[in-house]
Amino acid sequence: MSRAVRIEEVGGPEVIRLIDLDPGEPAAGQARVRHTAIGVNYIDTYHRSGLYPKPLPAGLGVEAAGVVEALGPDTEGPAVGTRVAYVGGSGDAYADAAVVPAAMLVELPAEISDEQAAGMMLKGLTVEMLLCRIGRIAAGDTILLHAAAGGVGLIASQWAAHLGARTIGTVGSPEKAELARVRGCHDTILYRDEDFVARVAELTAGDGVKAVFDGVGKAVFEGSLDCLAARGMMVTFGNASGQPEPIAPSVLAAKGSLFLTRPSLFSYIADPGELREAAAALFAVVMSGAVEIDVRHRYALADVREAHEDLEARRTAGSVVLVP
Repeated sequence: MSRAVRIEEVGGPEVIRLIDLDPGEPAAGQARVRHTAIGVNYIDTYHRSGLYPKPLPAGLGVEAAGVVEALGPDTEGPAVGTRVAYVGGSGDAYADAAVVPAAMLVELPAEISDEQAAGMMLKGLTVEMLLCRIGRIAAGDTILLHAAAGGVGLIASQWAAHLGARTIGTVGSPEKAELARVRGCHDTILYRDEDFVARVAELTAGDGVKAVFDGVGKAVFEGSLDCLAARGMMVTFGNASGQPEPIAPSVLAAKGSLFLTRPSLFSYIADPGELREAAAALFAVVMSGAVEIDVRHRYALADVREAHEDLEARRTAGSVVLVP
């Protein structure tokens, strides 16, 4: 019998239960994947807390790596026995195995380990979306990246440096500042000790940045708008500190004809062709050595509550994975 995480009510990590659950047989268009590593992400805590509601009872987890164990009838996809990774599915990746749409599976190159894949699919594809398809960051651009030592932040710092951009990153401690600098941040700001708006103005000689990439939310949102150059882009993609307050469109005009977007990765990878193109770009920068996937925290599947506690308490940096 396989194990899977289930929640029957929303709340803190204490609502998480690990139960015996047979994933079942895949139907047409589906595949069953036996997991070898599972990614832990902030969006999982949003599903658990009810910030992003799911019908209950529900599973948790949106990405994993493993081996194709079975294919549904008349289903095209990676053959049984193939190493794969996925992001999305039915949102129950915290399990020994899961049935997912076969079209969402991406075959893994030999150079990419299972833990790397589980720690980078959501975060890495998010960075590809943010930098390459939304911000269109290029050599010479300057960007502000919040939570630069987090899972998304460490990948984004490296990828932006690979593109030739200058990254200013906010972090919560000197240790995380050093980690962010090692991974490509040109300048770091200790946001608990410094006024990040004033510091960005100083670092850019008052010009501001082309784009702000913000997974923190409420605590930095308004200040981030003041860091932008005229016609700059505010990209808010997470709510670690809570959702920002509503903003009138006229404020964007007054601050320099700014752009504001709140993207969801799943809108950008819903098409299997776009998913594969984005995954190929991600795998390429990892295999070239331009981006290192930093899996710094590993927990047994049975210790998933502890993983959530550490993530929400900012005790983690880089990628976090569960090992079945």
